[in-house]
Amino acid sequence: METLQSYISLSTLISLCVANIEVRPCAAEPEVTMEQDMKYIYQVYQDGSFSAAAEHLYMSQPALSIAVKRVEESVGAELFDRSRRPLALTEAGQNYIDTLQGILRLEEDLARQIEDLRGLKTGTLRLGGTHFLNCYILAPILASFAKEYPGIRIELSEDSAVSLQAKLQKWDLDLIFSCNPEIVTQFEHRPAFIDHILLAVHRDIPLPPELDRVSLTADDILCRRHTEEDCPKISLDHFRDVEFILLEEGNNLYARSQQMFEEAGFSPKIKMTIAQMVTSYRLADNGLGAAFISDRLVRSKRSNLRFFKLDYDCADRMFYFLVPKRAYAPFSVRSFIEYAAAHIPHPDFLLT
Repeated sequence: METLQSYISLSTLISLCVANIEVRPCAAEPEVTMEQDMKYIYQVYQDGSFSAAAEHLYMSQPALSIAVKRVEESVGAELFDRSRRPLALTEAGQNYIDTLQGILRLEEDLARQIEDLRGLKTGTLRLGGTHFLNCYILAPILASFAKEYPGIRIELSEDSAVSLQAKLQKWDLDLIFSCNPEIVTQFEHRPAFIDHILLAVHRDIPLPPELDRVSLTADDILCRRHTEEDCPKISLDHFRDVEFILLEEGNNLYARSQQMFEEAGFSPKIKMTIAQMVTSYRLADNGLGAAFISDRLVRSKRSNLRFFKLDYDCADRMFYFLVPKRAYAPFSVRSFIEYAAAHIPHPDFLLT
């Protein structure tokens, strides 16, 4: 391929990598910076329209359209399908954005490496968790971590597990947690902690006497009785007549509860379905139905609930730290993982 002249933009070079399109020298045009090309295309991609992107870029829509068209002409292919609303990427456009995101990630890694070389113990930690994780696992850890590392800025995102996974995949987050084996294998990972799914049933809901004899109190859970080998395990088959509060489909606990019902051989009576496990716990404590909860939700001896250890392998969940597959882990991320590994409570936390 002929030598490219210096005025050719980075967007053209990207296209060579992703589309194998030959670029021939032509008459010089007014200089346009690499950063501008990338900024224009990426903003249109993020906003899905020229008008919204132009507003964010503080420029007119016609000027932005001309700039994008210029990039497309240099690439030799349209990057956006203008017949769709919001705008969609063409195949060439998707290749362009994928390559551009890779460049941005490399730039971010380089900036963080340089920051770490200064040895100032600073940086940013972009952490994501579900409502349960943020409230019951991360809150005390983050409070003490912030005191130990005052130079690290913490950005905490709360969202569904599916949304957090997508953000980590795009490097919008540095670290999340997951107990889903299919998700864990997609990222760099390290064991974080285990929790145990229990069945919580209000004391006023009638149950056979034999179940009362094997039920656990909140005090038993706090003393970790349910983790002992001789603690009785119960099949859901005993709860066919009980109404259940289930989490919505897409939640990991929903999938595990369905697996347990399938193994027990019946479909449950569903009182209601909700989004958050913490809410189902509070509803069960007020007598609305039985709920599947994490043992880590039990924080007080005062409770209206009886708890049952479940006889299913999927009732034990291993959570992992997940980070993007990258060449370099920033000081802020490494420090938090080491700190959390030493401070997440309960004796069945794994250090290896």
